[in-house]
Amino acid sequence: MKIIITYASAGAGHFKAAEAIAEYFKESRPDLEIKLIDALDYTSPYFKNSYIRGYNLLVNHATWAWAVAFYLTSFKPLLFFINPVHAAINRLNSGKLVNFLIKERPDFVISTHFLPSQITSALKKEHKIDAKLFTVITDFGVHPFWLAEDTDIYAVASDYTSRILNREGVGKDKIIVTGIPIEKKFLHEFNRMELSRKFGLDPDKFTVLIVTGSFGIGPIEQIADSLHKEAQVIAVCARNQKLYRRLNKKNYPELKVFGFVDNIQELMAASDVIITKPGGLTTSEVLAMELPPLFICAIPGQETVNAQYLYAEGIARAATGVEAIKDIILDYKHNPQKILAIKEKIRRIKRPFAAQELYRAVC
Repeated sequence: MKIIITYASAGAGHFKAAEAIAEYFKESRPDLEIKLIDALDYTSPYFKNSYIRGYNLLVNHATWAWAVAFYLTSFKPLLFFINPVHAAINRLNSGKLVNFLIKERPDFVISTHFLPSQITSALKKEHKIDAKLFTVITDFGVHPFWLAEDTDIYAVASDYTSRILNREGVGKDKIIVTGIPIEKKFLHEFNRMELSRKFGLDPDKFTVLIVTGSFGIGPIEQIADSLHKEAQVIAVCARNQKLYRRLNKKNYPELKVFGFVDNIQELMAASDVIITKPGGLTTSEVLAMELPPLFICAIPGQETVNAQYLYAEGIARAATGVEAIKDIILDYKHNPQKILAIKEKIRRIKRPFAAQELYRAVC
């Protein structure tokens, strides 16, 4: 059986979900022929660069423009005009991806981004390939671009996501509620005492983790300034080297500063709450770790929908200013029963075994 697992490298979440799927499938069935590809590697160089750089520019420096684009392309009266133009642009620039899929003739295409889903769906409709198409939606909401006519199965994050697809005319027989695929490292058992010693923390002190994605955006420094006398603070600066240097120079006794890390699951396990962005993958990882989230710096559109879903479930809170953030953190610190109540709510909705559920549906 040949399976192509594909994503688009606009944001880290699509890749991480695809990688988690590929890892589980390979471990479960070594006999499977699996290829993990970035769909953008099979597009024109200009298209790829524009796609990645444009996304990074908008979500990090012009979120108002991203919001306008997101909501305009979600506005149903405009989709009659937008969808054909969008499909034509994608097809015009994806000749190598089209040729690759026709040549490979996979049995299954599992896509964690709408671009390869749309291309695969078009090829199925034209009878150029006969693969089954599984589209894995990596947020709790559903932008119209995710909808591709010849998709066989949509794997979605929650019952809430399933209901959105139902309203868009997708039958229940085409939807499986799996959760969003995450790496298996988030599924381990953790010893907080040992991890606290590893990171130089006091396991009995209230600990706050701050991480806002690979660019280290948002008021991380101001939050650390505000909280370091009230709690142990772990600040993950990721690729933001200037922030990393500034925070290290402060020498706050209760502040631990990290750059780019590959053991975020351990930092989560050593913490009581997390201040973060509500990306689809991040949100699923937080739920798997049963860590109460406080959301900041949400990207308008997909991340605000993720946040709204968890607000409605009574799991997440939001704040727009440093003082408001501090008030919420102190509320959690002085009322530990609130954290216990949130953990219980998380247990009712979390779906940490998405890759396994998808494997069962395919194999």
